[in-house]
Amino acid sequence: MATVSHVPPGSAARQGTARRVCALIAGLVVLGLALAASVMFGSRTTSFGEVVDVLSGSGDAQITTIVESRYPRTALGVLAGLCLAVAGTLMQGVTRNHLAEPGLLGINAGASASIVTATAFWGASGGTAAMWWALPGALIAGVVVQGIGSAGSGKSQVRLVLAGAVLSAVLMAYIQAVTLSKPQVFDSYRYWVVGALGGRNFEVFHSMLPFAAAGFVLALVLGHSLNALALGDSTAAALGANPWLVRAGGLLAATLLSAAATAAVGPIAFVGLAVPHIVRAAVGVDFRWQIAFSAIAGPALLLAADVVGRVVMRPQELMVGVVTAFIGAPALLVAVRRMRGNA
Repeated sequence: MATVSHVPPGSAARQGTARRVCALIAGLVVLGLALAASVMFGSRTTSFGEVVDVLSGSGDAQITTIVESRYPRTALGVLAGLCLAVAGTLMQGVTRNHLAEPGLLGINAGASASIVTATAFWGASGGTAAMWWALPGALIAGVVVQGIGSAGSGKSQVRLVLAGAVLSAVLMAYIQAVTLSKPQVFDSYRYWVVGALGGRNFEVFHSMLPFAAAGFVLALVLGHSLNALALGDSTAAALGANPWLVRAGGLLAATLLSAAATAAVGPIAFVGLAVPHIVRAAVGVDFRWQIAFSAIAGPALLLAADVVGRVVMRPQELMVGVVTAFIGAPALLVAVRRMRGNA
């Protein structure tokens, strides 16, 4: 006679929570290793002991200078990785499209257009100046796309994607026209547009911090409502959530996060696309856990890509935006295959 095993619902829930906690702990360990590698590796490799000596204040003067010069890019890598990963998670949740990422809102194109305009007509230059000029362009582009996507009736997600694609195409045409007609603008624009953590200081970090903090707090507040929205608008409304407000809040948070990261370090592709897929595989579909884990996995991935870029062509350096593109392309192919398999 066959026996039927019975797993109590409470036990299954505890097992799921334990698995998620283990995933978060593993993510923190990986992030810690990425942080250590970020201050150890570069054109001149320093040992872990030398880094500890610098942190304790007893390090050699030359080693101290080398290690301390890596602090700003490490801090920027953590904050930009968090922003891009959480923004990607929000975008995929709000649009219910697992191929959505921050560039979908036209934020990258808006920031780029703003940088080019400021450089061409007002002579803006330097990392901090680029930060402050790129931020309003990114925010305006995100708001315009959101406004078009939420106007009228029908599938707002489809309109959102189309609005982002159209605005990006128009802005990129404008950028090409300006940079081709003004070579000096192209010289200053080409470094920023690749996406890099190097060459920035803590002033850029402090400039992006308020926008990143506001977007992340809003994302945490919306976690439970995004779970309801994933069940459909009618079900979300029955559970007490306002689908329009949840969607607008999620897009606003994604815009703030994406704009801050893009303005600070340039448009870095695929982090906002690849990390949400890794997160869902690790912690499941609960957006509260997804957002928390994205804030760990995003920085770990971006810092790891930055370290790879520093050592693969030593003593020269490969921009982190190029490295993430190489990493993200296979991730995109895997995501498409999984979506096709689930269709």
